[in-house]
Amino acid sequence: MNRRVMGTAAILATLLLACITPARAQNIGVSYQPALYWSLPFFIATEKGWWKEVGLDPKFSSFPSGAPQVAAVPAKSWDVGGTGSAPAVLGAARVNLITIGIINDQSSINALMARPNEAEAILANPTSLKGKQILLTTNSTGEYAAISCLGKWGLKPNDVQMVNLGQADVIAAFSGGNGALAGLWAPNMFTLEKRAGARTLCTGKEGGVRIVTALVARADFAKENPKQVAAFLAVISRGLEWQKKNKSEAFELMKRWYKQGGVELDDRFLQQEIDIQPNFYLEDQLRAFDRSKGPSDMDQWFAGLGAYLKSTGTLKEAPDTRAFITDEYLKMVRDDPKLRKFAAGD
Repeated sequence: MNRRVMGTAAILATLLLACITPARAQNIGVSYQPALYWSLPFFIATEKGWWKEVGLDPKFSSFPSGAPQVAAVPAKSWDVGGTGSAPAVLGAARVNLITIGIINDQSSINALMARPNEAEAILANPTSLKGKQILLTTNSTGEYAAISCLGKWGLKPNDVQMVNLGQADVIAAFSGGNGALAGLWAPNMFTLEKRAGARTLCTGKEGGVRIVTALVARADFAKENPKQVAAFLAVISRGLEWQKKNKSEAFELMKRWYKQGGVELDDRFLQQEIDIQPNFYLEDQLRAFDRSKGPSDMDQWFAGLGAYLKSTGTLKEAPDTRAFITDEYLKMVRDDPKLRKFAAGD
């Protein structure tokens, strides 16, 4: 009789312990590009310890740009992450990457820049650029913005020489006197302005295109681990909400984030980045993905990117946006009371 009582007590104690002990955090590979405003929520979440609150144990991978980030997908070196919208489309076409959310609007921080003593002459006569070199990173939102600006000026991509360089190399080469224009995104555009006095001639927004930062996932991982993907979105959404509610502290964390990546800018440039890159909060994302009345905003924005990648010969055909853009995991955050509350930071 006593043995039975003791055995029952032991079982109850074990069950009670299981109920109050958090489940072991699940491994998830998270990729990003460092020292960028859009990746700040990744840094904030790590500083605040939010990943484990939703049962995730992230293993981070950082990349200098979207092309090598997409190239790493087949090796399954990461599961979810953030990247530019051009690499997101390229990833959809080549490595079955799906777009599951967005972070902010980058239309105004992808730009073509000129030397200060040449800017006015170029704007007065854009045809003077024919045959000249534009230093930029190909298969990127930077090139997408550059092509849109050329179109605004009545020029075609083959009217100029596109020279493919990494962003750091664009800054170095242009500062050294090479190229007629530089295609950069923030904070690199501000670095060039600080270093060489470069002037912004045209942004993607002025060129008439919409550029957003994408949250992406490997399709196979998302299908097998939908709760982890939703938890990832909740963490990033919480980071964005926290930035909005804690502007001063977020600004200081942004400075640290940039410094860790080797980027040091005056506060005025950092504030400018914040001011011209509106974030997408959970409800904003859901609206952008909504197809209830026909093609969504996302369908239209990413169709433009697909057409750009096809026009450059990077893709033979642009992928169908309905095949790789999904709000399934955003809706999981919205429809789970605990996850939605977490995402809101309440």
